[in-house]
Amino acid sequence: MTVDTESGSWFITFMGLAEGKDWQDVHNKVWALKSGDTRWQEKTPVPATLPLKGRLASIAVALNGKAWLFGGYTVAEDHSEISSPDNYSYDVLTDNYTKLKDMPVPVDDAVAVTYQNRYIYLISGWHNDGNVNLVQIYDTKTDSWQQGSPYPGAPVFGHAGGILDDQILVCDGVKVVPQRAKRRTFAPESACYKGIINPSHINKIDWQIVAHPTGKSRYRMAAKGVKTPSLEGVLFIGGSDNPYNYNGVGYNGEPSEPDEMIWFYHFDEKRWQLLANDDPTMDHRGLLEYEAGFYIIAGMGKNQQVLNRITHFNKQQLLTTISENKNNLGQE
Repeated sequence: MTVDTESGSWFITFMGLAEGKDWQDVHNKVWALKSGDTRWQEKTPVPATLPLKGRLASIAVALNGKAWLFGGYTVAEDHSEISSPDNYSYDVLTDNYTKLKDMPVPVDDAVAVTYQNRYIYLISGWHNDGNVNLVQIYDTKTDSWQQGSPYPGAPVFGHAGGILDDQILVCDGVKVVPQRAKRRTFAPESACYKGIINPSHINKIDWQIVAHPTGKSRYRMAAKGVKTPSLEGVLFIGGSDNPYNYNGVGYNGEPSEPDEMIWFYHFDEKRWQLLANDDPTMDHRGLLEYEAGFYIIAGMGKNQQVLNRITHFNKQQLLTTISENKNNLGQE
């Protein structure tokens, strides 16, 4: 994530999975890079109230000069998983955490968006042993929670989304499929929904179906709302069309690989636009924007390789390509 402070902007990465990709490689470490610097700084690890400190699939957003960190799950030696109730705000300048009020329903692998420079929306996600359709709204001014209009599609985890003004767009993820007389399974969910927030009643969201760009779901994409004089929409990059466990191996037993397409949904045209991506990656939480670029911190590359780099996209070049090819749009 990127956090703008009075002394400059910072890239920050919280927790995750080291290259061993096993339960003991789940960590709570934090690194930060100040704009203009070339060396990352190791910061104080994220606190935890659960016995296991490391977390996967937590959700972080930047707002008002701080990072806001929610949920995630721990992985034990027997591979049991617990969704964490822990939430913190983090001040990178003081390297200090402030405990926030617990989520009503702890979730991981959710989508988080910010609204009105005050509210943080956590949309769907996984809670301990199943997905939830909740939209949980955190008020950064009052340290309180309220429930928004529920997510209208199949509850999912590993979905992606972005917000622009009053409009949210959320796509894909993994749903739970019950089976007759045998263990449930996980299946990709190819579905997109636009939510229009009522600015006077911020818990009221008018959810609407948006046609899917490809008909084939992607898991753990990076996404962000984008607004320029000629473009208004949400950009989706990366992810995999084969949903997987934390080690990068699909629930179908097949190794997962990153998808090589970039999606852009035009709010004004109500249309999708698809572009090729020559540096595909997967296993993301957010798409970062800073000055002349879009950035993705780490993730996985081809052959489920855990990455230790930042993937950079030239913002002007990418958005110019989208704008110049706006006439070649898919159907809604």
